[in-house]
Amino acid sequence: MGGEEDPAFPFHRGGKLEVASSVPLRGRDDLSLAYTPGVARVCTAIAESPELVHDFTWKSRSVAVVTDGTAVLGLGDIGPEAALPVMEGKALLFKKFGGVDAVPICLDCTDVDELVETVARIAPAFGGINLEDIAAPRCFEVERRLRDRLDIPVFHDDQHGTAIVVLAALTNALELTRRKAVDIRVVISGAGAAGVAVAAILLAAGVVNIVVTDRGGALHPGRTDLNPIKQTLALTTNPTGATGSLSDVLAGADVFIGVSGGQVEEDLVAAMAPDSIVFALANPTPEVHPEVAARHAAVVATGRSDYPNQINNVLAFPGVFRGALDVRASGISEAMKLAAAQALAGLVGADLAADRIVPSPFDARVVPAVAAAVADAARAEGLARR
Repeated sequence: MGGEEDPAFPFHRGGKLEVASSVPLRGRDDLSLAYTPGVARVCTAIAESPELVHDFTWKSRSVAVVTDGTAVLGLGDIGPEAALPVMEGKALLFKKFGGVDAVPICLDCTDVDELVETVARIAPAFGGINLEDIAAPRCFEVERRLRDRLDIPVFHDDQHGTAIVVLAALTNALELTRRKAVDIRVVISGAGAAGVAVAAILLAAGVVNIVVTDRGGALHPGRTDLNPIKQTLALTTNPTGATGSLSDVLAGADVFIGVSGGQVEEDLVAAMAPDSIVFALANPTPEVHPEVAARHAAVVATGRSDYPNQINNVLAFPGVFRGALDVRASGISEAMKLAAAQALAGLVGADLAADRIVPSPFDARVVPAVAAAVADAARAEGLARR
């Protein structure tokens, strides 16, 4: 079961997280402040003025990372226990990059009502909810209902984290290839969580001509096999009414964004517009190998760390939550996501090149820039409470 020759196993042994005290506990006096009787005075103050919970607990810097284990990485429905190492990893990234304390919550239920009710009941202990690896289309309903019910940020990272980084990368790729968002034709392969969110943020950013495909081909209003989410997507995208398979709609396209895991043959990339842009984001196997795509495309990105231009959610979610928590935002809006993408894109600056369209996750400027942009957008929209 994964021998010691595989370094992943010793790295994960015992888990990747621990609880640490943020205050001293050196003797009787500290104990009386940390717990009874001192804690009672703080509890009473919060009971009288509930907003004080942000000042005198960890709520203003904490996030629950919640999953049901049904869509874990590229592994699929592996269950809540098997999902725990991923949720621990997510919490580790929150702390490392955003200074946010995150707790992995792996729920043994998949019913939408049960998921919503469970998360809503634990929400008072947290400043935000990061939904993770919940299968589509249930993830859309879970997020929508929690956003309506809670007054703290609720963010499905598989959707919106991916979308933010894709928009940042595409913004710079368009600049490199001297295109404007309003003039391009984009094909998105995959109508799951990431595909839906990417389409939405691109529309909000001014991209007009987007065609989304699933296993049945292009989404359009004439199809009778679409769930409600895809029906809405068919009505808001594909302005020319394109039909047919991925190969049919990809011919002549300026941009391909793969979030499906399906394979794209080289001749389809070759048939795209000159100086095309290819984001093959399936992990661990991209829809088209980056070296193959580079034979025909001007800019290539993947979800992998061993190739340039990694579209990595870690560029987004730590800063998004840091900014939202800093201003005690009551939610995360489309404008806050757009601001995050713009901040990310702007960090590349003079280093912009075909192999440098997004900053490194280890660039110390990323989280402060994204957090500041998100906080400013929250204030502008009236979502900030400080």
